[in-house]
Amino acid sequence: MRFSLKTKILILVTAILVVVISTVAYHNYRQQKEMLHEIANRNTSVLIETIKSSVANAMLSGRSDEVASIFARIKSREFVKSIRIVDAEGKILNSADRSEIGSRIPEQGHSTLPSRNFSLLPEEGVFLSYARIFNAPQCYKCHPASKETLGLLEIKLSLGYMNSFIYREREIAIVSAIILVLLTVITISTLLIIYVERPIRKLMRCMEKVEQGEFNQEISLTSSLEMRSLGNSFNRMVGTIGNLMESTVKHERELARAQEKLAHHRETHQMNGRLEEQIREIENLNVTLEERIEEIEEANYKIADLAGELEDKNTNLEKAVAKLSTLYRLGLAINSTIEVEDLYRLVVKTTMDTLQAQVGYVVLYDAEHGELRITNLVGYRDPNPQYLRVPMKPSSVSSWVIQNSKPLLITDIAQTPEFDRISPLGFERKTLICAPLMVKDEIIGTLTVVNKLNNTVYNHEELELLSTIAAQASIAIKNAMLYDEQQKTYLNTIQALVSAIEASDSYTRGHSERVTRFSLALARKLELPANRLKVIERAAILHDIGKIGIDLSLLHKEETLTKDDVAELQQHPSIGMTILEPIEFLHDVRLCIGQHHERYDGKGYPNRLTGQELLLESRILAIADSFDAMTSDRPYRKALKLEVAIQELAENAGTQFDPELVPIFIKLLKTPNFLPQREEFPGLHVVPLAAKGGSKSHSCIAQ
Repeated sequence: MRFSLKTKILILVTAILVVVISTVAYHNYRQQKEMLHEIANRNTSVLIETIKSSVANAMLSGRSDEVASIFARIKSREFVKSIRIVDAEGKILNSADRSEIGSRIPEQGHSTLPSRNFSLLPEEGVFLSYARIFNAPQCYKCHPASKETLGLLEIKLSLGYMNSFIYREREIAIVSAIILVLLTVITISTLLIIYVERPIRKLMRCMEKVEQGEFNQEISLTSSLEMRSLGNSFNRMVGTIGNLMESTVKHERELARAQEKLAHHRETHQMNGRLEEQIREIENLNVTLEERIEEIEEANYKIADLAGELEDKNTNLEKAVAKLSTLYRLGLAINSTIEVEDLYRLVVKTTMDTLQAQVGYVVLYDAEHGELRITNLVGYRDPNPQYLRVPMKPSSVSSWVIQNSKPLLITDIAQTPEFDRISPLGFERKTLICAPLMVKDEIIGTLTVVNKLNNTVYNHEELELLSTIAAQASIAIKNAMLYDEQQKTYLNTIQALVSAIEASDSYTRGHSERVTRFSLALARKLELPANRLKVIERAAILHDIGKIGIDLSLLHKEETLTKDDVAELQQHPSIGMTILEPIEFLHDVRLCIGQHHERYDGKGYPNRLTGQELLLESRILAIADSFDAMTSDRPYRKALKLEVAIQELAENAGTQFDPELVPIFIKLLKTPNFLPQREEFPGLHVVPLAAKGGSKSHSCIAQ
């Protein structure tokens, strides 16, 4: 940081003033403290002599009790902290505080009495003085004459009142010093501004105008003799420079006119010479033209070579653009896919298309069992399931990549005998690339492409491309696995609740599993996509979750249900929707559960929806749920025979059930081995109980 001259002078002056004033103030403070000690010492000496005289008079008159009273009156003064008489061992013989007579003082530990009186400052603001009390002839009747000293008179004075004076003086000195420094700085600043800064700034403005070519400047500086002399010198310098500039311009003009005349004569002479030179140049040009024709022919050959090189570079550039486009499309695709298996298929297919591979697959690493699981094999026949799990071994390429956490390029496997030439799946490997699928330090598995379609070998550029694809895919796969695991956790938790409900009721045990089986069979028959199959599967498992909120005794009631009982039972679809409402990915499942007791004719519950207002999944679930309920034992009736249940479905098609779905489901029921065994499907062959209100009511009772 650069400072101006004025600032530097002010800083220097201020520093000197601070050092000088601080030094003087410090010495003054030291002298005041020494003076305080001397004053306290003299005052104490006078006080001691007075006390000793009073004590001696009291002892001679036989009034030894008055000694403590004398001490007490003296101690009543605010500057006297304590007064007492102690012996050489520190025992208190007499004191203004009668309670401490006979005890010992901790700070007095002399084995012998001091040879003279002394005083000290043991702590800030306190003055301590000791004076010996000598044995006199008038004391011989109470003390033996051989004892020279009777004790020490200890007086402790508070110097607080004097310290406050010193502190006040110190504060005054500090404030005075600060004011002095400020006044000095302000005064010097004013002088510098008036007598130095202003004239210099004025001089600098004139110099700037001179730099711009204005030489008629004249400055007048009258702040001091030096500045006046500087202004006069500047004026003379500007005048001299102006004269020199005028003279130089005049000479330059004359010189330019002379050079123009001389140039005209030279041009005439040079033109003659140029004509001769041009004739010689024409002759040389003829020779050179022949040489240029030969060079042009050679250049044509070089241009043809460069065109070939440029075409190769364009091809490489097109390949690079294609790879980047592939990576971009792959990134968009994997980021829009959350299903793990879909991700595996997408990554393998895209990688094989990009790298022109014959075979591609993903290997998943099972660290717990030390195994590798091969999945989504593309380009080879479907392998035997027993070969999809292989152990970790040194000759395995995937094992090496997982253990070293880095990609591996094998241009020719014949040159790497440490790895197996034949894959555990049965195909021959000639050239391959294997890249790890990893997130941070966690290995998920590997991505491998084997053998090129054009029977060439893989190179390092393709290794980098596969590594990039694997790194991009690893994050998406890990996210999909976490998402799938989270979904399974949610579903397992809710399914556990459903199982708990069914476990408490022997009549409905296994109901959700059977409804799921029937619903999925009908949905697959309708060729629904995989995502809708997942919705119908989850909805079938969880369709009775709302019964958690229904009184258990009502679910087991064998008597005729009242209107209130029916109304309460009909709340379980709404309760199920409420339970699943916080789980975002079960939105469609929640709607399906809320509609599985709606009727095709709009007379169902809870919202009385009709026909195409209902989800296809909920219409499927309604048929499966009613069929299983009719063919299972319930507290209020026995299971219906299969033929009766099928008849009920057919008769209620178009009213309670979707008329297009019922025939398809009945056809499935008549398929051999479609229905489970007796122990899995209770009541399948039980004689039906007559329905209340006619045979048309069995499906309603089932709900």
